Amino acid sequence: MTDRILMCAPHHYDVDYVINPWMEGNIHRSSRDRAEAQWNQLYEVLKTHAEVVLVEPQKGWPDMVFAANAGLVLGDQCVLSRFFHPERQGEEPHFQKWFEDNGFTVHTLPESLPFEGAGDALIDRAGHWVWAGYGFRSELDSHAYLAKWLDVEVVSLRLVDNRFYHLDTCFCPLKDGYLMYYPPAFDDYSNRLIEMRVPEDKRIVIEEVDAINFACNTVNVDRVVVMNKASEALTKALGDRGFKVVETPLTEFLKAGGAAKCLTLKVNEARQATPQSSTIESRTILMEGHLLDSGLVNRALDTIVAGGGSFQVLSFDLGKQRQDSSRAEVKVSAPDDSVMGDIMGQLVDLGAVTMPDEEAAISAALEGVVQDGVAPDDFYVTTIYPTEVCVDRQWLRVEGQRMDGAIAITQDKGQSVAKCKLLRDLLEGEEVVVGSKGIHTIRTAPSLKKKMDDFSFMGAGVSSERRVELVVDQIAWDLRQIRDRGGKVVVTAGPVVIHTGGSEHLKNLIRGGYVHALLGGNAIAVHDIEQSMKGTSLGMDMKRGVSVHGGHRHHLQAINTVRRHGSIAKTVEAGVLKSGVMYECVKNNIPFSLAGSIRDDGPLPDTKMDLLEAQADYARLIEGADLILMLSTMLHSIGVGNMTPAGVKMVCVDINPAVVTKLSDRGSVESTGVVTDVGLFLSLLVQKLGKLTGQYAQV
Repeated sequence: MTDRILMCAPHHYDVDYVINPWMEGNIHRSSRDRAEAQWNQLYEVLKTHAEVVLVEPQKGWPDMVFAANAGLVLGDQCVLSRFFHPERQGEEPHFQKWFEDNGFTVHTLPESLPFEGAGDALIDRAGHWVWAGYGFRSELDSHAYLAKWLDVEVVSLRLVDNRFYHLDTCFCPLKDGYLMYYPPAFDDYSNRLIEMRVPEDKRIVIEEVDAINFACNTVNVDRVVVMNKASEALTKALGDRGFKVVETPLTEFLKAGGAAKCLTLKVNEARQATPQSSTIESRTILMEGHLLDSGLVNRALDTIVAGGGSFQVLSFDLGKQRQDSSRAEVKVSAPDDSVMGDIMGQLVDLGAVTMPDEEAAISAALEGVVQDGVAPDDFYVTTIYPTEVCVDRQWLRVEGQRMDGAIAITQDKGQSVAKCKLLRDLLEGEEVVVGSKGIHTIRTAPSLKKKMDDFSFMGAGVSSERRVELVVDQIAWDLRQIRDRGGKVVVTAGPVVIHTGGSEHLKNLIRGGYVHALLGGNAIAVHDIEQSMKGTSLGMDMKRGVSVHGGHRHHLQAINTVRRHGSIAKTVEAGVLKSGVMYECVKNNIPFSLAGSIRDDGPLPDTKMDLLEAQADYARLIEGADLILMLSTMLHSIGVGNMTPAGVKMVCVDINPAVVTKLSDRGSVESTGVVTDVGLFLSLLVQKLGKLTGQYAQV
């Protein structure tokens, strides 16, 4: 069968606007005469290999020359294009008339659903499916319509390089199942799909030099490939596979982002006896809360696109007053179930919940644990936010919420119970939530709102040096409130607190009833005890700021003394340790936990060298905390942050901005970072509390 190709003469062609990167800098810089000559040369070349038919060009629509974008044809069916940009939407009725006048059944997509014809949909020459692109000009949701109307399998590919805004600019199926394409134009998932569908010996990977000359924008008629330009290497690669390359310059059309394939549309594509198929998944999600103030809507939509999906906002009800909540329903589409699962997992973390179908249950999927300490594949990974899970059509609040756990469903007196458990704590026989259906994270729970209102300055930000005093004022006020109502403050501190002279201020906080648990490592206790016993920290005289002869042995001598007595508490009881942070903890019955590491000297008898034991002890002391004050200890701050549920206020103080940013990046709206010297911070905090309470001793 002779190929029948539709073309449109460039009588009105020019670069009148910018709707792709190739047009930038080329406004009205195309030569009409040269464009006519190049188009006529292509027309004559194609006439020797195929039947060429014409559609009448229309004044005011300069891009109508790119006939590939008229629609997608298969048999006697045509899916008409819905152009993304208004600059091309006026072409649609003219192309529709041509298709109808020539006997095609024309299908039109919804007005809000872009699809740009054979520029973004190419028929495979061996597999009898349609390769369909999305990401810039066509929406993923259009692919389901292609499968239905054309009764064909559709394989969706996501474009990620805006230079290659249409599939036919970087992807060209050839006769006998060969494929010429430019992999960097696609995301990893799409490249894997291509490799799964097309055998390696059939794939012709082109280099960038050919890609930017639009070598993939080629017209293939039998064993002839007609293109703008090809490198020697590409010409040889095609020749080795039995293809003859015919070059015809199309530089005037490259200025508008098109070449040979863009200028043509094959309109006698033969239909194969294959059933329709589309792996596209769609779900509708609901988001409620202060969506604009928090930026959650933008983050959710960005998450969908970045994850390889597309979206349609079905409804958006914006609250009328500042305190009102907003509500958004969004249709999410993904090329298959695995991509949808990844996207939905992230959306659930942002507080989205899947809208239930009227007929279908929304219960979470459960799989059994078959080995202690090992979750099923695709288990749902918990966040810091309060979470609900639907089991047997009932929503259960997850107990023990924390980051990076799994949700285990157990039975208690005949009732289902959902618990957040670390992987190592999972037991054979328990059921674990997998996937993302039937899960809801709560971003606007009343308990959270109350706590955040009390601590409204905590906006998940990082405060710079010039704002330290303002932040300290707010923290001092909150510490006073927590103490007075019988709340709980946990301090996580590193040895820098001692080195910078902050120990005196931390001692005052403990004595004043503002600290209810202390978390740290071996080092803070060692250097605190060294200072108390020897007046040095790491061998430096803390008053004079100079090295002490033999001072490098002081920390080991301090460790040895404590080890002789058996514990820090026993050293205090013996009257050997008479001051310091650890002394105040013992005397004021403040529980502490010291987590060891491979670099620790000694260690002290109180230091837990079993990592799992230390983690569990930290979690025990964090439980019920209202505020966690993190003082210059990156390792322990990040560890504590990861095991702390939402609703607990956190202040991270460090001279290194990267540390405080790390805590803010964990996604908690209750954390703030203060970039400053920790000794200065503690001094200011104690002074402010002294003014508030009048109960402090002189520092």
